[in-house]
Amino acid sequence: MGPRFQNDNRAQLYRDMHAQHGPLAPVTLPGDVPGWLVLGYRELHQITSNPALFSRDSGLWNQWGRIPADWPLMPMVGKQPSILYTVGERHQRRSALVSDALAAVDPFELRDHAERFADRLIDQLCGRGEADLVSEYAKVLPALVLARLYGFSDEDGAALVPSINALVDGAEGALEGRDHVQSSMGRLLASRQALPGAGVASRMLNHDYADGFSFEEILEDMMVNIVAGHQPTADWIGNSLRLMLTDDRFAASLSGGRHSVGEAMNEVLWEDTPTQNIAGRWATRDTQLGGRRVAAGDLLILSFAAANGDPQVRPDRSAFTGGNNAFLSFGHGDHRCPYPAQDIAEGIARTGIEVLLDRLPDVDLAVGPQALVWRPSPWLRGLASLPVRFTPTPSTAASGGTR
Repeated sequence: MGPRFQNDNRAQLYRDMHAQHGPLAPVTLPGDVPGWLVLGYRELHQITSNPALFSRDSGLWNQWGRIPADWPLMPMVGKQPSILYTVGERHQRRSALVSDALAAVDPFELRDHAERFADRLIDQLCGRGEADLVSEYAKVLPALVLARLYGFSDEDGAALVPSINALVDGAEGALEGRDHVQSSMGRLLASRQALPGAGVASRMLNHDYADGFSFEEILEDMMVNIVAGHQPTADWIGNSLRLMLTDDRFAASLSGGRHSVGEAMNEVLWEDTPTQNIAGRWATRDTQLGGRRVAAGDLLILSFAAANGDPQVRPDRSAFTGGNNAFLSFGHGDHRCPYPAQDIAEGIARTGIEVLLDRLPDVDLAVGPQALVWRPSPWLRGLASLPVRFTPTPSTAASGGTR
């Protein structure tokens, strides 16, 4: 959590740690709690491919005897009734339920919702000539689209956005935000039980596997998916726009509109992936990994960001990644981000960036690149703000509803 971890040298810090410790680095968590940070691409792949040896069940942790109830990382490792902490055959069925419900999202419907909400958000700022593209755009668009896909009305979805962001940020109002999201989703699920309709919520309730899970479990998985889907997508939008505004290799994306948006988004998943580190996996028995002895019950924190920059995988970090999508930014193995969820996130992010460039073609940073500040999180990578300026333009309503 030092200054090198928070600024643009985080990637180099991972490489320095790898050079000093190898693919597994011993780390100390709050309260002098030990753990392993997995830096190596091969080692992370090995862990996520072997759930029998490296389990998602945090009940195996050998440190529980010294962990207080108010430990600050408890939300990341404590046992929860969601898909994230389910293992074995039950996790496979639960994962299929979620994946199938998301896979049924029509890509044309997804793009239509994303374009509509993007235009609506840009209408609110386009006349000013300046904006913060994180707080006013990136941190709003994914939640609006996801809420609509789940079955919320536009009005109810808009009311959810501040609560989702408060919950994700963990700041003041986080608990109230969680309560609001939970109660709103509970009401949506209950209404779909009484009267099935379109949307992800209905499909989850009516899946062949749904009878094997309680109302509370389905509700928990809905919350996990909308919250975990929103923030990384928001950071994907913000980090991609930052790259396009600060890196000459992607300047053509601004002048040429949609030409290389996909390349910039792909580069971000290698260089500034929104999901940086995740806790974690727990060794089910004593084993060897990356030249280290890992004891039964040891906690392993998976560093997707470090693995993406592993010198064995990317010896030249200055080389353009192009269309290479072998990154681990969405995880790997049984607990990776479901493929349909990945497609939805990409659809929202790409559409959001493309619409923004169509509507504000001369957008530029309002501050120097070095003045941009990253949020202080060890888990996610995203900007605190992205101030920009542009030529004021009329809203779509004022221009007859066209861009």
